Amino acid sequence: MGCCGIRGENECIAPGSAALWMREDGEGGYVLHLLVPGMEGLEDIRAIEKGLKALPGVTEARVNYTLKQVKVRWRDPAFDPDAIIDTLEGLGFSARPFDPDEAGVGAEDREGRELLLALAVAGFAAGNIMLLSISVWAGAEGATRDLFHWISAAIALPAIVFAGRPFFRSAWAALSRARLNMDVPISLAVLTAAMMSLYQTVNHQQHAYFDAAVSLLFFLLIGRYLDHRMKVRARSAVSQLMSLTATGATVLDEEGRRRFLPMENLQKGMKVLVAPGERIPVDGTVIEGASDVDLSLITGESTPEPVKEGSRVYAGAMNLTGPLILRLEAHGEDTFLSEVIRLMDSAEKSRHAYVRIADRLAALYAPVVHVLAGGTLLGWLFITGFNWPVSLLHAIAVLIITCPCALGLAVPAVQVVAAGVLFRNGIMLKSGSALERLAEIDTVVFDKTGTLTLGQPRLMDTGPVSTEALAVAAGLARGSSHPLSRALLAGVEARGITPEPVLNVVEHPGRGLSGRWRGVEVRLGSRAFCGVGEEVPETDMPQIALVIEGQRPVLFTFEDTLRPDARETVARLRQAGLRVEMISGDREGPVRAMAQALGIDVWRAGWTPQQKLAYVEGLAKAGAKVLMVGDGINDAPALAAGHASMAPSTASDIGRTAADIVFLGQSLSAVWLARLVALRARRLMTQNFVMALIYNAFAVPVAVLGYATPLFAAVAMSASSLVVVSNSLRLGLIDRRLRRGFALKDGAAGRQEAHEKKKREAA
Repeated sequence: MGCCGIRGENECIAPGSAALWMREDGEGGYVLHLLVPGMEGLEDIRAIEKGLKALPGVTEARVNYTLKQVKVRWRDPAFDPDAIIDTLEGLGFSARPFDPDEAGVGAEDREGRELLLALAVAGFAAGNIMLLSISVWAGAEGATRDLFHWISAAIALPAIVFAGRPFFRSAWAALSRARLNMDVPISLAVLTAAMMSLYQTVNHQQHAYFDAAVSLLFFLLIGRYLDHRMKVRARSAVSQLMSLTATGATVLDEEGRRRFLPMENLQKGMKVLVAPGERIPVDGTVIEGASDVDLSLITGESTPEPVKEGSRVYAGAMNLTGPLILRLEAHGEDTFLSEVIRLMDSAEKSRHAYVRIADRLAALYAPVVHVLAGGTLLGWLFITGFNWPVSLLHAIAVLIITCPCALGLAVPAVQVVAAGVLFRNGIMLKSGSALERLAEIDTVVFDKTGTLTLGQPRLMDTGPVSTEALAVAAGLARGSSHPLSRALLAGVEARGITPEPVLNVVEHPGRGLSGRWRGVEVRLGSRAFCGVGEEVPETDMPQIALVIEGQRPVLFTFEDTLRPDARETVARLRQAGLRVEMISGDREGPVRAMAQALGIDVWRAGWTPQQKLAYVEGLAKAGAKVLMVGDGINDAPALAAGHASMAPSTASDIGRTAADIVFLGQSLSAVWLARLVALRARRLMTQNFVMALIYNAFAVPVAVLGYATPLFAAVAMSASSLVVVSNSLRLGLIDRRLRRGFALKDGAAGRQEAHEKKKREAA
């Protein structure tokens, strides 16, 4: 009988062993990717990383909370990867091989469907039990009262078991790890209220509190579902970046024969063939062929770059026009794309370390509630001479009256209202915690192309170029889909010039177009292709040349189209006391000109994704709260590393995914408006928490002293939740003011404008 021999020729691996899931990392070590679905927050992240790093031989243990992924590296071939599984199980977590599909949208949708179904069941049960309770409150006695209680029990108990599962699972997971969370007192309140009510019903007592238990679940599930919907919008950009990685490549052997090899079988120095329209699977150098390549992954610029023999290309870039043969220099986890994925992974992890207002309160809430309920139980046992039913009733009232319905709704209710206001103004909020983070920013860092600009090249003033030359250039440009060709055609037609018919148009990949016009050869493309010598100096702006046989070449220069309100938006942000900077992968000339036009003093040009990420992280280490606004794949790590982030809807899929907020249309004022809504939302969240705490300050003593039945506690708890929701709806006033045409100001800008208005009125 054979053996797989992963760790040695004479060593067999037992079925189900974690050694079956590990693989070599290409650096002489091993790596294991695991899915750990039970992670719930920052405490779990810290516990997992600390526990795994303590294992002898482990060199790296990293958690990606969004993907629920744990990545572990080690070098010693004798290390037993089953120790990783044992450690996780010892911490209370189950683990299995990482599957991006299982960790992605499908899992989140399943959780959302479960919460929505639980909410529907709890709402249905609460409504029916309330109707039955009305009869009891109206004075039903004896057998009639008992009948209504038994019917309520028949509805409530199955509903509690089904609808309470999200809270019960979370509470059990916390207790199994010797911790407390907000779901522990919630579960205790619901279960003890249900059991006490069943006891009262069996013993023909006057009061049962099934309505309180189910209503408690209903209100808590509302908050839980709203919070989940916010989380679902925040997809991990890492999973989308991983979709750009190739599973293999087409290689050429010494005789020129093609064959497809899996990524793990590729070797450095192999010849790799990349057809037009394919993504480049490896990092390498072009040894044959010429083409235009979309390098936005590295530079962020939408204009394709021509490549030829000797040009360096990277995995994930799109080959557009011609076939290329590359010499393989890096593949798998050694490519530039894999480095970007690692940067994204690290950056997303730093964002998950952010502790929301609700989480800060939750850290204190659970132990305080348990102490209060336990103290109430012991106190009343002493006062009543160990009368368990009465003492337990008062303790249950404390648990219910302090149950965090208002606290649970304080943030999600504001988030949902804010998301509605932003959506009606063309802004999509993807992450609920982004509102809190956006309200804290003090620095705004913009990308250039596609962010401050529209990412659409525009033909500049052509100067002394003849109408005939423009018409011929447009006639050639009609035969190409290159962005500069389209911009040239649009610019010529906008001047009212009809393109000339050009025959036999041929596209030369990476170089340009050629054809015949009135019997002579014409060319449109790069300077070298059109014979433009060094006597004509190059500029920092994109250029293409036109040459008509027998005539001097003509150069066309292009600029990126600035967003129509970019200047006003930058000015507003600066007036609000924010520092505004720009970083770009574009060349220095266009970046400097853009910065001067917008009044931005701090700018950087020609930067890679690593440099952008390092800069944003450096600002954060210096104490700055950075809002990163970008659009390209090369901006994605910086977007994830920012304290908050925004991207236009025209951004790359991965750029939109990495951002907290996406804005539609061409207006950059969405940046200012989103911050304004975030400031108002934070104010309302704080007010909600204050009101919830005031409610508890008054209600808890009433319950502790025995003046509140569980039913009264449930009514009081519901009333506090309604107050919080009503206060959250006030955020909609911003939307109404916008529709009526009122100008909204924030911070220093608003105060300055009000001060100037008073001065004008006084004058």
